[in-house]
Amino acid sequence: MMKNTQPLARVALLAAAFGLATAPFALAADEGSVARGGRLYDKWYKETNQEAPKEAHPLYPKDASYAEKPNANWRCKECHGWDGKGADGAYSSGKHFTGIKGINGMQGGDPAAVVAVLTAPAHGFGDLLSDVDLTDLANFVVHGDYGYDAYVADGKIVGDAENGGQVYRTVCANCHGAEGKLPKEMPPLGSLVGNPYEVMHKVLNGQPHEAMPALRAFDHQIAADVIAYIGAELPAE
Repeated sequence: MMKNTQPLARVALLAAAFGLATAPFALAADEGSVARGGRLYDKWYKETNQEAPKEAHPLYPKDASYAEKPNANWRCKECHGWDGKGADGAYSSGKHFTGIKGINGMQGGDPAAVVAVLTAPAHGFGDLLSDVDLTDLANFVVHGDYGYDAYVADGKIVGDAENGGQVYRTVCANCHGAEGKLPKEMPPLGSLVGNPYEVMHKVLNGQPHEAMPALRAFDHQIAADVIAYIGAELPAE
């Protein structure tokens, strides 16, 4: 019996529309689950519409910068970094340094092993996240492809700003406006590109508990191009 190839054909057409006809298109992981896992990694309590914890995370070092801020030290990214490398990556020094290792050693592994770590008493997420939440977060850890060094040079995202402008004006401008100054309650987008790993993470996965599209299902270079356009062409004030 022949397989139905129409879904794959639609994927190929979509990829071609974004100039990705020759780029690999990952189908192994559920990219929606991975993207939501990225939002949980960012700020799980906001994504799940919960209150932030009131006590510091038990594994967060007592002498680190955010020891008195549970709403910060319970965020996965605060210990393991936006790049997933922890003490070996962008958080190897500075106010976010904790000395805690990254999650990158679990890339390509077994999501069940990640769930086991998350629900163990030390991490303490067993009573805070649902089975779906845990699955999504584990899928991000295993399949997230969050090593963004290939798109960063001299502290900035490297991309094709012209191509990024095409994507921005057809996808992002609907909410952020032509100049990146919307919604009014947030700073202009042009002022938010200083941390390349953070902004790459958010463009790929979306903002926790917000109606922001995630570009994860497309090639990472598309996200880098959008960020390059924002940094080069949109006002910072």
